Amino acid sequence: MIATSPYVLTEMLEHHTLLITINRPDKLNALNRKTIDDLHEVLVEAEQNKEVRCLIIKGAGEKAFVAGADIAEFAHYSVEEGKQMSAHGHFKIFNFLENYSKPTIAAIHGFALGGGLELALACHIRVATTASKLGFPEVGLGVIPGYGGTQRLAHLVGKGKAFEMILTGNMIDANDGYKWGLINHVVAPQELISKCLELAKSISTKSPTAIAAAIRAINAGYNPQLNGYEVEIEEFGKSFGTEDFKEGVGAFLEKRKPNFQGN
Repeated sequence: MIATSPYVLTEMLEHHTLLITINRPDKLNALNRKTIDDLHEVLVEAEQNKEVRCLIIKGAGEKAFVAGADIAEFAHYSVEEGKQMSAHGHFKIFNFLENYSKPTIAAIHGFALGGGLELALACHIRVATTASKLGFPEVGLGVIPGYGGTQRLAHLVGKGKAFEMILTGNMIDANDGYKWGLINHVVAPQELISKCLELAKSISTKSPTAIAAAIRAINAGYNPQLNGYEVEIEEFGKSFGTEDFKEGVGAFLEKRKPNFQGN
């Protein structure tokens, strides 16, 4: 059983899928330091649990996925405290999620603003409802996105759209997010989790070792310190030494469904 806390709830669903709920609905699920620390602990435990092959992250209640960082917590921070807040979040959640070895799906309903949208951007796949609103309002507070938003948004939607969203602070709806490449799928609110589970079902039948390798290779292409093609060659070669490769090829040749164990 994956650990839970008042701010971060967990539930194992079908298809080896862990549902993680950010549980601060009275604060629109805003990310304070405690929530970030608790979420990190859940992610670490889930990554080590072989029963978990996919994660879905959502917000509690009907109003917000996550409406941002908790402004009351950082309103009087100094320059150094602001840097520490950003670095802490990058390390514990946002960079950690982007490089997570298991696929993560953001299930977005309602507001995904500031740190909430950054949380969604750090996930590998994003599914949003037609009732979702996405945006970076930080410049209206005299600050900028500090949890990777200036970087990951541009990677997904391009430099021009990233400038528009961040410099105006305006929100967009899920359909615009889909057109811009920010959102993978747009669904009715009642279909949100079922759509995420449909994706998780497809993922759960594939090789966990190959999926982890694919995540590393894709991310390498966006890391200026790495050569994505060289990482792909390395990961491709390493795949031949896994039990999953033997099982996958054997199942194909024997015309049966593979039974991957993630080894």
